[in-house]
Amino acid sequence: MDNVQTLLIVVVIALTFLLVVVGVQVFLIIVDLRKAIKRLNSILEDAILGGGLIRPEKLTGVLEILKRNKKLESYGQDQPTPPSSG
Repeated sequence: MDNVQTLLIVVVIALTFLLVVVGVQVFLIIVDLRKAIKRLNSILEDAILGGGLIRPEKLTGVLEILKRNKKLESYGQDQPTPPSSG
């Protein structure tokens, strides 16, 4: 019975140590993910509101294409052509 108790104590200590290590790793991953999301939010905020890379009207145009499930190549092809004034 003494050997079984010793083995049980060793197993419990080993599992506790492993769970602590895994918990620390998960915490570090969550902190890193939070930093990455903040950085991405800052980049997108600067791009949309700052007028640098993306203009809001162009962004809404892309969103309309995605809402209608159209491909970018076929955008505008199914609309009738206006009559030419000639």
